[in-house]
Amino acid sequence: MALQQIDHADSEIQNCIDNCLEAAQACEWCADACAGEGEEMAECIRLCRDVADLATLHARFMARDSDYHADLAAVCADACEACAEECAQHDHEHCQVCADACEACAESCREMAAH
Repeated sequence: MALQQIDHADSEIQNCIDNCLEAAQACEWCADACAGEGEEMAECIRLCRDVADLATLHARFMARDSDYHADLAAVCADACEACAEECAQHDHEHCQVCADACEACAESCREMAAH
C-alpha cells in the first residue's frame, strides 16, 4: 500500500516509488531463484542485486524529497534497463517477471531524471 499522505509526492513521484519498490522485490525474488540455477546465472544475479539496492535507495530519496533523487534516477534507470535485458534472455518465470518490473521502473526513473 502506497503512502498517499506524503505531501510532496505527486502522482508521478508516487508512481516511481511504487515501481522502484516492485522492481526491488522482483529482483530479490529473481536473484534468489537464480542462485539455484547454476553459474550461467551469475550476471543475472549481479544485476538483480544492483537493481534491488539502487531501486530501494532511489525510492527512499524520493520519499524524503532529496535534492539528489534525479541524479540517482538516471543511474537506477540504467541498471534497470541492463537487468531487464539480461532477465529477458532467460525462460524462467522469475526472470520474465523481473524483466517486466525493471522495464516499468526504468521508464518511470527516466521521467524522474528529466526533472
